[in-house]
Amino acid sequence: MPGEGEILKLKRTVVAAIALAMLAAGCAGRSTSDQEAEPHAAEPGNFGDLSSICHEGATTSAPTRGVTATEIKVGVFSDIGFTKQSEFVDAAEVFTSWCNAAGGINGRKILAEVRDTNLMEVRQRMLDACREDFVLVGGGAALDGLGVKDRLSCLLPEFPAQVSQAQNLQSDLQITALAGTYAHYEPYFGFRSWLLREAYPESAGAVGIITGDSPVTKVLSDKAAEAIRAAGGTVTYSDLYPATGVSDWTPYAQAIKNKGVKGLVFYGDYRQLAKLEDVLTSIDYKLDWVDPTNNSYNSQFLEAAAQSIQKQNNVIDLSGAVPIEAVEASPAMKQMHDIYTKYAPDAELTLNSVRAFSAWLLFAKAATRCGDQLTRRCVVEAAGNESGWSGGGLHTARDLSDKDAAPQCFNVVQATPSGWKQADFKPDQGLFRCNIALYRYIGNYGSPTTLADVGKSFNDVE
Repeated sequence: MPGEGEILKLKRTVVAAIALAMLAAGCAGRSTSDQEAEPHAAEPGNFGDLSSICHEGATTSAPTRGVTATEIKVGVFSDIGFTKQSEFVDAAEVFTSWCNAAGGINGRKILAEVRDTNLMEVRQRMLDACREDFVLVGGGAALDGLGVKDRLSCLLPEFPAQVSQAQNLQSDLQITALAGTYAHYEPYFGFRSWLLREAYPESAGAVGIITGDSPVTKVLSDKAAEAIRAAGGTVTYSDLYPATGVSDWTPYAQAIKNKGVKGLVFYGDYRQLAKLEDVLTSIDYKLDWVDPTNNSYNSQFLEAAAQSIQKQNNVIDLSGAVPIEAVEASPAMKQMHDIYTKYAPDAELTLNSVRAFSAWLLFAKAATRCGDQLTRRCVVEAAGNESGWSGGGLHTARDLSDKDAAPQCFNVVQATPSGWKQADFKPDQGLFRCNIALYRYIGNYGSPTTLADVGKSFNDVE
């Protein structure tokens, strides 16, 4: 756990500390169009190619904490009090409204309890969840590593939408539908290889990395530097900026120009990146590409970077998630838009929305399989047996039975004045490019927490 000085430092961080480059999903030999050849979405409780996710039933038992004969209490972690970003809260409201309207989980209604971690209150909210919740679903917290031992001590499973710190990444009793980066594999290696070897080979010898000064983003930067070198690139410029932001980005822009940087990876607040790009444009310096990371895949970045978006080439790897805009190509994405329009018409659909919705679908499918005797052990085992989970077609398939499965697909979107568009990355399976090169980290970036670390085993889970 961080010492008092580090905690005070973290307290001053802004959304940059939460920015994560961690969307990953594996292919299982099928494209999204193949997965959705026979959609079941016409009936209530069906989603994409998933049938009977939610439906009526006649449950009578109260088998464990958070479960009664009529209700299931589920916790949703979010830093919303700090970030003011409501993606996880919106997803919980939308999914539970949709699912409960179809009859719930075998007749049990889902009650979503938002656990506002407010950046620094992860342990407090985890202890609350341990006392009341059946599981955690569809959420995330920037400093999630602070609560993982408490979660495992009380044997609380989680289906996160986002995972941040190494202590929590692929920890025990955690089933990530789409959320997690990989503990051992670089999730963006296919993307980085495409950038440096195919799309912009002249940039390979001059890559820069700028990182917000926080523990979360600094680890991501270290991983990226290792992977860039492995993909044949050379990092010629690396710098930190205060996580609270910079009033004048001119010194950074001049350094980038002086170093002749051609490709730039940026970890932190996308609004700060927009300011940097404005300065680069004003000094007439154009990069071959900028990777703002998928934290920037939203309309706010497009608005903030409007003045420079034609000059600077922003490209993002969605790592197998169907683009939000691809409603014509993906029946599942079209249905998700329709559900949000019905239950949260003012909420913006984002990548975190997709991550959260897939987590909710996975939980609901597993819980439905458990029937009347809905226990933590049953729901973890049922979800963990999914060998080709695609969220009904929201992303490429992921083998949840293999916790150390490697990423196999990527897909790239590009920022344009008219919105996010698919880049020319030569997809070979529907919207995606799969069967890509893999890279396993050599560096030590921390280890996931296990049940054994808190004196428990899976046999203790009931």
